[in-house]
Amino acid sequence: MNPYILAILLFGLGLGTTITFASSHWLLAWMGLEMNTLAIIPLMAQHHHPRAVEATTKYFLTQAAAAATLLFASITNAWLTGQWEIQQITHPLPSTMVTLALALKIGLAPLHAWLPEVLQGLNLSTGLILSTWQKLAPFALILQIQSSNSTLLIILGITSTLIGGWGGLNQTQLRKILAYSSIAHLGWMIIVLQFSPSITLITLLIYFIMTFSTFLVFKLNKSTNINTLATSWAKAPALTALTPLILLSLGGLPPLTGFVPKWLILQELTKQGLAPTATLAALAALLSLYFYLRLSYAMTLTMSPNNLTSMTPWRFSSTQLTYPLATSTVMTICLLPLAPAISALLTP
Repeated sequence: MNPYILAILLFGLGLGTTITFASSHWLLAWMGLEMNTLAIIPLMAQHHHPRAVEATTKYFLTQAAAAATLLFASITNAWLTGQWEIQQITHPLPSTMVTLALALKIGLAPLHAWLPEVLQGLNLSTGLILSTWQKLAPFALILQIQSSNSTLLIILGITSTLIGGWGGLNQTQLRKILAYSSIAHLGWMIIVLQFSPSITLITLLIYFIMTFSTFLVFKLNKSTNINTLATSWAKAPALTALTPLILLSLGGLPPLTGFVPKWLILQELTKQGLAPTATLAALAALLSLYFYLRLSYAMTLTMSPNNLTSMTPWRFSSTQLTYPLATSTVMTICLLPLAPAISALLTP
């Protein structure tokens, strides 16, 4: 793609998210979301492959449906209450419609079916943008209206953690596994949203760091399914040794960084008297942990299939920058173990 066009599209992505962040009026927020969608569509379809075009079409249709529902709900709210402000959405009908529209936008279960299919049709760079940056604008809106729909948010959160765990169990495609991982993590964030928005934001930030590392590892190895992971030891042995730690951090094992959000969320839910919800979420995390362990096993403990029918991949030296990967990997693995040292250095 022409670098000038790429720069304009990335600027459009940033501008759309910033407009939604800064808006207090529903129409302005809707406009920011639309700019976001329209800016990423050329990036998704830049490889003229039938799968990429199909994924782009599916993404466009779901985002358009969600945006139309959001616009309809905000107009209904203005009609019922006379208010266009985002935080003044008090009537239960538009409030529920807006929550469901935003859940469809970020791919919360049971409105998640488009996300694995779309992510599977994209390359890993665009998939990374879809899994991280595209979640920010709808999440900012959910954060502002969360007080009006407590039961719905908990139902969406629990469903997402369960489906995110179950859906990834029988997958062999890495992008689909990452899509289900994204659904499960968003479920954890949504469960605790109304009780502690600060924990939700910490979880979102840590999820971004961990997902960034995982996508970059797969991009460096040019891996798109589990079988190709087994050849990565010959391409980048040091990275192959570190990748299981990144995956187990995504699974939430101590003492890695990914343990922090799960620990804080379970603690907060128990404080709020929601011990059954916390138990169910913790059990759902075990499902996700299984497929992260499966990936770790495939990458480090198995040899690649060497039968005559399989093709030997060429080991070209990678042109990808490794500084972002190195930084995010260190953060994914070491933020929790280093937290006492960091806090000791920062406190006067």
